[in-house]
Amino acid sequence: MKYRFDEIFKENKDGTLSPIRQIRVGGVSFGPGVSFGPGAVFGGVDFYRYKGHELEADDENGILVIKAIYQTTL
Repeated sequence: MKYRFDEIFKENKDGTLSPIRQIRVGGVSFGPGVSFGPGAVFGGVDFYRYKGHELEADDENGILVIKAIYQTTL
C-alpha cells in the first residue's frame, strides 16, 4: 500500500524526524520515541532525504514494513 511520508513520520520541533508507529526496513525495526536527523541510516536508508515522498509498505502484524520509496513527491 502507498503511504505519504507524513503518514509514517512526523517532523519534530527541532527538525528531526520520528516514526509515528513501529516500522521495519531492511531488517531494522524502530518506532515512536526514536528521533533522527540527516545522515542517520536505518536499514541502509537515510529517510531524511525522502521527506515529502511516497513510500510503499505492508502492515505485518502491526509493524509497517517499508518496501519501496517512490522518487515522485506529492
